[in-house]
Amino acid sequence: MAAQSRSGQHVSLGSHYAVHLPAPDDFAFWRERARGLVQCDVPPDRVSWIEPGGTGDLFAAEGPSRGDKRLPPPPADAPPVRASQRFLTIARSAALHSDPARFGLLYQALWRLQRQPRLMEDKADPQVRRIEELAKSVRRDAHKMHAFVRFREVQEEDGTPHFVAWFEPDHHILRAEAGFFMRRFANMRWSILTPRGSIHWDGEVMHEGPPARREDAPGGDPVEALWRSYYASIFNPARLKVGAMLSEMPKKYWKNLPEAELIPQLIAGAQAREAAMVAAGARAERARPATLAEVAQGAAACRDCPIADCGTRAVAGEGPEHAPLMIVGEQPGDQEDLAGRPFVGPAGQLLDDHLTRAAIDRGAAYVTNAVKHFKFTQKGKHRLHQSPTAKEIDTCRWWLEAERALVRPRIVLALGASAARGLLGRTVSVARERGRAIVLDDGAELWVTVHPSYLLRLDGAAREEQAALFAADLTAVRKRLGELAG
Repeated sequence: MAAQSRSGQHVSLGSHYAVHLPAPDDFAFWRERARGLVQCDVPPDRVSWIEPGGTGDLFAAEGPSRGDKRLPPPPADAPPVRASQRFLTIARSAALHSDPARFGLLYQALWRLQRQPRLMEDKADPQVRRIEELAKSVRRDAHKMHAFVRFREVQEEDGTPHFVAWFEPDHHILRAEAGFFMRRFANMRWSILTPRGSIHWDGEVMHEGPPARREDAPGGDPVEALWRSYYASIFNPARLKVGAMLSEMPKKYWKNLPEAELIPQLIAGAQAREAAMVAAGARAERARPATLAEVAQGAAACRDCPIADCGTRAVAGEGPEHAPLMIVGEQPGDQEDLAGRPFVGPAGQLLDDHLTRAAIDRGAAYVTNAVKHFKFTQKGKHRLHQSPTAKEIDTCRWWLEAERALVRPRIVLALGASAARGLLGRTVSVARERGRAIVLDDGAELWVTVHPSYLLRLDGAAREEQAALFAADLTAVRKRLGELAG
């Protein structure tokens, strides 16, 4: 018995088709075959989707290994297949789930979308809810992989370092997430081994490998002692929520995390540490300075972080007390420490050149740094700059806020990520934040750009490109100053 499809093609109602997927995560292959089946008006109950190693319907029409040469070709006059962008986005994630019924479920939804274009907006529909649940589970698995993969260093036969990690994903996310690790560790040679397969990056090309066993991955290495020390130092007992922690970092991942062995003792000592933090905060309470001179005097006497004990002086900000523009750098450098003034070294000279070209009067701006002392490492007779840690920036933020409260600028220009952190109290991506205003709690606008020292480290075309972007940032700030003044 045969019936006429929407396109006019006659399809046998008794035909049952088996589609053999070449890989359990091959969404592109599924999408191509699903479109063809929809155009041939083949209903979902007449299609079996079979992963590698799976078994299909004994009565289904099958092709060879890649699968489906006997599937009906779409007719020339077949209507286009409709699928919303929302469906495609969710389906790409759901297709990576380990549920063997996922491809059939996705085909059912695609089939229904031809008659119900707004199907994915129906949150009460059981199929829609199930697809969203699959996609959410896959996204969560990918998040865990990003967070809990730990590389251990091994040596190749030629002495080249190679970093190997073991991870046990719940779903077929390995290939989909390979790009994340390639971008993040582009200059390393690394491998990620899992029970579902492995990926290997040699610095230029990504290779796939077979499934692995836990014993194929190396054990600990000397770097893990440093990682445990770091984890213990950043553990904040005041924000400890054991239930939330276990939800975000389930115990199944602990065996691969060097810091996990510290967690029980850190939790046990959390209450005592929290009390110590409160006491330290009470001792650190002090009245806000009433003048910029008091800020300079207080910063000079401050010993709240180790940088102040390096034998350098605190470099105060300079400029008009009520300047409309406040320029904030990272910290004073070698020349600034010697002179006792901000931005007088090579980076300061480059900044002055760019400010002049942008028609910004440095003398009318208040110029300071997020950290008041010069942090350095000694190399022979030279003092080499060392970036302050997040904790050191946050400690010195008290003085920066005191300056801002007295100057009350309309615009604050942060030069670099450290300066931006000193103003916002959080890590900031310069590339993401530059070119737009961030409104601060007092109504001032924060504009973020690179530090001039970044330009000094570049040369050739890269320096020209970044210098042009820096100049554009300063021009935008000058124009905005004019708008606010008007």
